Amino acid sequence: MGILHDLVKDIPIPKMLKVKQSFDDTQIDHVGERMQEQFREKQLETQIQPGMQIAVAVGSRGLDRLVEMTKETIDFLKKHGAKPFIVPCMGSHGGATGSGQKGVLEHLGVKEEVVGAPIRSSMEVVKIDELANGLPIYIDRLASEADGIVVINRVKPHTAFRGPVESGIQKMISIGLGKQKGAEACHQLGFKHMAEHVPAMANIIIDKMPILFAVATVENAFDKVASLEVLRAEEIEEREPEMQKHAKRSLPKIFFDQIDVLVIDEIGKNISGDGMDPNITGRYPTPYAYGGPDVTKMVVLDLTEETGGNANGVGTADFTTQKLVDKMDREATYANGLTSTVVGPTHISTAMPTDKTAIQAAIKTCNILDFSKARVVRIKNTLDIGEIEVSEHMIEEVEQHENMEPLSKTYDLTFDQEENLQ
Repeated sequence: MGILHDLVKDIPIPKMLKVKQSFDDTQIDHVGERMQEQFREKQLETQIQPGMQIAVAVGSRGLDRLVEMTKETIDFLKKHGAKPFIVPCMGSHGGATGSGQKGVLEHLGVKEEVVGAPIRSSMEVVKIDELANGLPIYIDRLASEADGIVVINRVKPHTAFRGPVESGIQKMISIGLGKQKGAEACHQLGFKHMAEHVPAMANIIIDKMPILFAVATVENAFDKVASLEVLRAEEIEEREPEMQKHAKRSLPKIFFDQIDVLVIDEIGKNISGDGMDPNITGRYPTPYAYGGPDVTKMVVLDLTEETGGNANGVGTADFTTQKLVDKMDREATYANGLTSTVVGPTHISTAMPTDKTAIQAAIKTCNILDFSKARVVRIKNTLDIGEIEVSEHMIEEVEQHENMEPLSKTYDLTFDQEENLQ
């Protein structure tokens, strides 16, 4: 199988065991009812006149209950005589094309026949202003021509910067509604300034464009809606930072401070904008974010089907597999780096022939004396860490931690004839 296989073939992979991680699972079961309560409480019907063309901005993230929230919003607008349509709100995602972004929404289940409104997708934007430093501010042309704009998004920690406002409504307005050109402009001076630029751009857009309201959620550690608020335009600036604090408290984590090797079965844009959430892995694409475990070597084995070949994030790992590289759509992947100006995550990490050799390579290079005692953690993806696998030498920590419990005895990882995990 070649020199790479020969170099790692004798590296032992420790026995593993399944472990349950416990997180707060508080969630809203009746999202539609909650939205109707909020619509009534905020008296939003007073902003809607019969015949109004209203753009409903929907993004590419896999939000919990996205289709239901979109349909409830559309139904509310139509009930009061408006004529809503959906605008993809996602920067450069979907290959930075109108058809690609429409396809992303349809893949998420947001289809005209399901939510009751057409998708109007274009990458054409108009410049409405600029910041004092000269950065231009763009907005989707179709949204700019509407009588009103509604934004739907989840509030959560960002993966590349820290601030009172990170990923959420204001980022959706400043970057998502700006399409590829808006995202490019907001990223122009780097993530060092994003905590300042995102709210500054959003506030100007809110002042100049007919933003009516936003539907904002915070999800629990299991990616279920834990809280939901409908915010009038004038409430967004004050309420979003409080929702951001809630989101950070709710963030799931791997309950180990130090890991020799972290194995991730799959990454993808449907998992995180970074392919895998750095808040979980501790591996960030910039020096302006922090948190998570200290991971010596990280391995990503495959891409999700939903990511469509976009392998953004693979470059933050140390090792990957040839099968992932073969599935990689380089144009879609590199478009992310060219737009965000952060190209490290789009690099191709060291690609090993198989899952087994990739894991062995990570253990070989994790700088410990006894490879058999490697501290190895395996997860499916960064959205699914309620049940993980850990190596046998970590069992004592598991048993002593209030948020972890073993679910199995130790066992060997099993591989098929091609040395890929079964």
